[in-house]
Amino acid sequence: MNLLLGMPAVVPIWLLWFLAASWHNPEPTENDGMALWLVIIVPVVGLYTLLWCTANRALARRTSLAAQNYWLLSVTGTFLPTLTLIVLYP
Repeated sequence: MNLLLGMPAVVPIWLLWFLAASWHNPEPTENDGMALWLVIIVPVVGLYTLLWCTANRALARRTSLAAQNYWLLSVTGTFLPTLTLIVLYP
């Protein structure tokens, strides 16, 4: 399930990476500031995080794994599609 959730997670992960990369070195021609990016990033990342947490909390109760192992596997599975794209298309 986390691999499937990881596919749309590419968008919020990329948005967070772009925000972090351009926070200190903004584009010289960018005169709108970072407020516009925050208006886009906060709802996208917030909705995805809510969806991810809701789905994983329901599964975490039913699994036989220890809590620490389950959450580690969940996060790893979610980041796998993004890491695959980074490796395939550098």
